[in-house]
Amino acid sequence: MRDTRESRLLLVLLIAIAFALITVDIRGGEASPVDGARQAAATVFGPVENGVASAVDPVGNAIGAVRASGTRHDKIAALEKQNAELKAKLGSDDRNRSRVRELDKMLKKSATGQYGIKAAEVIAIGAAQGFSWTVTIDAGSKDGVKRDMTVLNGDGLVGRVTTVGPDTATVLLANDPDFTVGTRMESTDELGFATGQGSRPLAVQFLNGKAKVKKGDRLVTFGSSKDKPFVPGVPVGEVVRVDPSGGDLTRTVYVRPYVGFTKLDIVGIVVQAPREDPRDMVLPKKPKAPAKPKPTPTVTVTISPNGDIVDTDGNVVGNIHESPDPSGNATPNADNAVNEQR
Repeated sequence: MRDTRESRLLLVLLIAIAFALITVDIRGGEASPVDGARQAAATVFGPVENGVASAVDPVGNAIGAVRASGTRHDKIAALEKQNAELKAKLGSDDRNRSRVRELDKMLKKSATGQYGIKAAEVIAIGAAQGFSWTVTIDAGSKDGVKRDMTVLNGDGLVGRVTTVGPDTATVLLANDPDFTVGTRMESTDELGFATGQGSRPLAVQFLNGKAKVKKGDRLVTFGSSKDKPFVPGVPVGEVVRVDPSGGDLTRTVYVRPYVGFTKLDIVGIVVQAPREDPRDMVLPKKPKAPAKPKPTPTVTVTISPNGDIVDTDGNVVGNIHESPDPSGNATPNADNAVNEQR
């Protein structure tokens, strides 16, 4: 194109439009009218990410079989059957065996909590839309995935869906500083809010500043209105430290999440919430306390004035004055008698 007055005017006009779109996007926040453009980008680039992941991952097609069975309670039997078929298909490779165990654990979690899930694989990690802890999964709107759906795995809460394209979606992880979820403590039902802190434990503030909290207490999601973005009963983590309240209305508790966010692979998107709150049913079983050692039985003996050693039943078991017999074999003395009875 030649450098003419018309071309310069066109360039100025395009720059003005670009700045206008940036301004509208920033002011619009999550309700930005430019969000449609983002979804269009996901439409274009999502299949590329999927294709690359499929080329290097032989388990991708197998996970897709589970994704197609994400309806609620009447599909659990079908999921278990497909899981068994997947195990047979994946063979004996160490990597595949590990992934089968992950898938099996996740399906058991969803069955216990009565969650209807879509299985997906993590195909990319990194910053997206200004968030620092996100992953991209190979499931999108074509699979029934929508924004603000809960994401979990076989260990517990992974995060929530933030952006959806036809074939992929972005998940904000629970350890991101911009992530907050309502929590409920096991047994006591104390409510609070957990916030991500990157690689550090989650910070939880309880509504009751005087709530009794101790190391080892466990938390689950409290749930959201209409189950979005969070369904109830998903395991969150375990208390590792409690800060003194210091006179504040709230107190901060630090919780180690069950999920390892740096090694995510297979996840499940909750596309249908349970009919009833599973409460604490989805939490892992607590380890059994070690058995107390059994006391060693003892026998009490007494020594009569004539030197006889008498046990608790009144039987004479020896005499302190006895000495070795002529054959050279030692006869019981007091110490031997006591030891034998013990």
